[in-house]
Amino acid sequence: MLDLANVVPWGRSLKEYQAMFELSNDDLNKKILGCGDGPASFNAEATEVGCQVISCDPVYQFKVDEVRHRIGEVYPEIMAKMQQAADSYVWDSFNSVEHLGEVRMEAMSRFLSDFDAGYQQGRYVSASLPMLRFSDSKFDLALCSHFLFLYSDHLDRAAHLASMRELCRVASEVRVFPVVSLDGKTSKHLDSVMAGLSADGIAVSLQPVSYRFQKGATEMLVAKSA
Repeated sequence: MLDLANVVPWGRSLKEYQAMFELSNDDLNKKILGCGDGPASFNAEATEVGCQVISCDPVYQFKVDEVRHRIGEVYPEIMAKMQQAADSYVWDSFNSVEHLGEVRMEAMSRFLSDFDAGYQQGRYVSASLPMLRFSDSKFDLALCSHFLFLYSDHLDRAAHLASMRELCRVASEVRVFPVVSLDGKTSKHLDSVMAGLSADGIAVSLQPVSYRFQKGATEMLVAKSA
C-alpha cells in the first residue's frame, strides 16, 4: 500500500494540460484517461465543460482530508526547492515562484472540492502503472504527465516499457510529457522504449508542444496503436 508520507502532491490545471499535450477541441471530445493526475484540477475543469475524463492515481485511495493535510505539509518544502532550482525553469507563464505556488494551490483546491463527488461518480480511480483496472481500448486518449521519463533514475527501462504498453492497451492513443528527466536532458530510456513499442506495431513519434516551464521540456511522446 502506498504511504502518503512519501507522496509529494502537486496539481496542474486544464489550461496546462492543453499546452502540455496540445489538446484540441476534438481531443477534448474523446474519452480521456489522465494517468497519474494526482491533485490536478484537470478532471474537475474538463468535466465542468462536458468532457469525459477518468483520472487514475494511487493517491486516490486516501480520503480528501488526508490529501489536503499532506498538501499543506509539503507545500513549504516544495516552494523552497523551487526557489533553489529557479534557474532550471522558464519563467514566462509564471511571474515568480510565488505566482507558481498560487496557481498550483488553486488547482489543488479545485481538485479537493471535486474529489468526493468525482470518486463516487467513478471519475477518480485508485490505480497505478503498470497495471490499470480498465478494459482494452476503453479510452480514445491517455495522458501521462510528469511521471514516466521524468523519473528515469527511479524507474528502469523495463518499468517504462511495461507502463507504456499498458497505456497503449487501454487507449488507442497515448501522450506522455515531458520526455526529459529531472536534469532537463532527454531520458536515457526514451529511445529504447520507442523501439520496443515500434516492435509491437505501435506508431511512435515525438511532437512539439507549446508548454514551457522546465528547461529542455519541449516535446511529448505520442504512441498510436490504432
